[in-house]
Amino acid sequence: MVDRDAVDWDDLRARAVAAAQSAYCPYSGLRVGSAAVCDDGRVVVGCNVENASYGVGLCAECAMAGQLRLTGGGKFVAVACRSGEGELLMPCGRCRQVLFELGGPDCLVDTPSGVLPMSRVLPDAFGPEDLP
Repeated sequence: MVDRDAVDWDDLRARAVAAAQSAYCPYSGLRVGSAAVCDDGRVVVGCNVENASYGVGLCAECAMAGQLRLTGGGKFVAVACRSGEGELLMPCGRCRQVLFELGGPDCLVDTPSGVLPMSRVLPDAFGPEDLP
């Protein structure tokens, strides 16, 4: 597990807020940004992209997952999600599953309860090891 004190959480949170400024959110008005430290030290970001057909909107964490894959792959080790105003936001259920898939149970997430590993954010998660 990554040492939570080794992560520059202030920088990660600031990058999430900056990413939120690029959000496309004409329907909800809620700008969401996410930022993650990868296992090779890179930082990737994402923002939400809404759609008139509400159910096909793209969460910031999913956009960030695409950036992870597009920029070399690897794994997430620490994640922060923020609104455009800097408020802490928790990933939705779908995004928690995406973070677990691409970060594993030890990936650290900034939460209202403090920095927690995914194993606590999404206990008893379904993952690749559950497939035949």
